[in-house]
Amino acid sequence: MLKGLLPVLKKDVLIMFYSPIYYVCSLIFALLSGYFFYSNTAYFGILSLQASGDPFLSDILNLSDMVVKPFFGNIMVILLLLVPLLTMRSFAEEKKQGTIELLFTYPISDWGCLLGKFFAVILSYLAMLIWTIPCIVILTFLGKPDWGIISSAYLGIFLAGLAFTAYGLFASSITENQIVSAVIAFGGLLLLWAVGWMKRLGGELMGKILEYISMATHTESFAIGIIDTRDVFYFFMFSAFWLMLTSRILQQRYIKR
Repeated sequence: MLKGLLPVLKKDVLIMFYSPIYYVCSLIFALLSGYFFYSNTAYFGILSLQASGDPFLSDILNLSDMVVKPFFGNIMVILLLLVPLLTMRSFAEEKKQGTIELLFTYPISDWGCLLGKFFAVILSYLAMLIWTIPCIVILTFLGKPDWGIISSAYLGIFLAGLAFTAYGLFASSITENQIVSAVIAFGGLLLLWAVGWMKRLGGELMGKILEYISMATHTESFAIGIIDTRDVFYFFMFSAFWLMLTSRILQQRYIKR
């Protein structure tokens, strides 16, 4: 069923790491994440100095609440913007160059091809997260961060990355234009992220549905150190749904049975 996964994975990883787009995305991610980390830590430092003469302020200062949680929340939004740039070429470029039909004539399975491309983006996604490690190291010098919250936040980012990538591959499979693919992926992910904000406008039942559909709703618990199996299930099912839909599209258009 997964025949050909490793060759496709290897090919796409090499293409990704030879692509200037990946390094531009990594640079943007490093700059933005560094900026948000600096702004959060600088504000925390100012309040810490003020707290030396204010016992009440010192009681409410918390490194996790004021630095860790906002930092990982900002990272999640940054990645939501950048992942479409990583997935946009996966199938769109193959179709534009006319190599997608050739790809499926090789002795590989459709799921082997799809998951090979999926894991190639995930590996590049995880490689970008290396830029956050210096920030975490700095936190250990600022105080005693809650490693439970940090671990939970990283898990949330990983699961969200699976969802972002799965939807991005779907967007890439329905067009041969990389820019169109990126716009569709970004617009769809942004809508799915923010749809929960409209829960007050849809009545009680519709509000609950919109809140559950929203990806932002399912990242909140990870940011406070809670790993809820319902949120884990949501991200796995979200990823599986878009991967199966992408597979179906590829089967209908390019795979001869």
